Amino acid sequence: MKAALQAIQQQATQELEQIHDAKELENYRVKYLGKKGEVTAILKQMGKLSPEERPIIGQLANQVREEIEAMIARKGEALKAELLEQQLLAEKLDVTMPGARRPLGKKHPLTQVLDEIKEIFLGMGFDVAQGPEVETDYYNFEALNIPKGHPARDTQDTFYISDNVVLRTQTSSMQIRTMEQKKPPIRVIAPGRVYRSDAVDATHSPLFHQVEGLVVDKGVTMSDLKGTLEIVAKRLFGEDVKVRFRPHHFNFTEPSAEMDIMCFHCQGEGCRLCKGEGWIEILGCGMVHPNVLSICGIDPEEYSGFAFGMGLERLVMRRFNIDDLRLFYENDLRFLDQF
Repeated sequence: MKAALQAIQQQATQELEQIHDAKELENYRVKYLGKKGEVTAILKQMGKLSPEERPIIGQLANQVREEIEAMIARKGEALKAELLEQQLLAEKLDVTMPGARRPLGKKHPLTQVLDEIKEIFLGMGFDVAQGPEVETDYYNFEALNIPKGHPARDTQDTFYISDNVVLRTQTSSMQIRTMEQKKPPIRVIAPGRVYRSDAVDATHSPLFHQVEGLVVDKGVTMSDLKGTLEIVAKRLFGEDVKVRFRPHHFNFTEPSAEMDIMCFHCQGEGCRLCKGEGWIEILGCGMVHPNVLSICGIDPEEYSGFAFGMGLERLVMRRFNIDDLRLFYENDLRFLDQF
């Protein structure tokens, strides 16, 4: 038994050198020190020894066991240290290397042009106003000279939340809110989202953006309106831009007009985008109706004013030669990255 224990110790020492990971080390421990291990098997034969031999063999067996346990502990620490070193090498960070650059976001083309429009009007002495998108029937229709039952309401394709609450169909409602809160002279624009139950196509959407403008003062004329809008068009599209004004009708302006710009896609020859007309309507305008001034407590005999509402999407389409309004809302990065 003494020779067997010494052979086990020698064999265990040699095998330990061949172990390279924790799993192998655990198998090694079970082989020698487990319930069915080689050292345990020797200890189970102690009952066959004489009383004089038991202490000697028992002491030797414990020494072998303790030596193997110590070797396992040292090997375990060595394997942990080796694993840590490998991990550190694999995760080594060179702090002198430049970091990974993440792509920067860009302004949406609608936002880019809207910012330019704001700058143009701010330079002309206008203020910028904001108003609610969920509007009352009074501000969206009645105060704009469109009473209940008026046939003009049928052309608006309105989203009704209740009988007296709507998603605003135009930012013209800001005319009333502005004139209620501020007395002339007034120069203000009101950009924002508007909603109409339109079928989606290359030039229409149920959600789009308008920029409402309002000027009220003494002696304001249609010539002031026309000159202001021509300046804005040239600032946005260049000095060679061609515009035209056509007579139209809006309940809240009199006289009224629509301003068109020559189609950038066909240069006036007629195409799908302009529906064969050669021109694209971008805004409606006119002189503020006397009834609207009176509703807001402004004397139409003393003051006059003009108002306009331009479609932001159509301005951006003309600015960047985009032929389909739907591209603005599809979030296609191939499209947005161009701006």
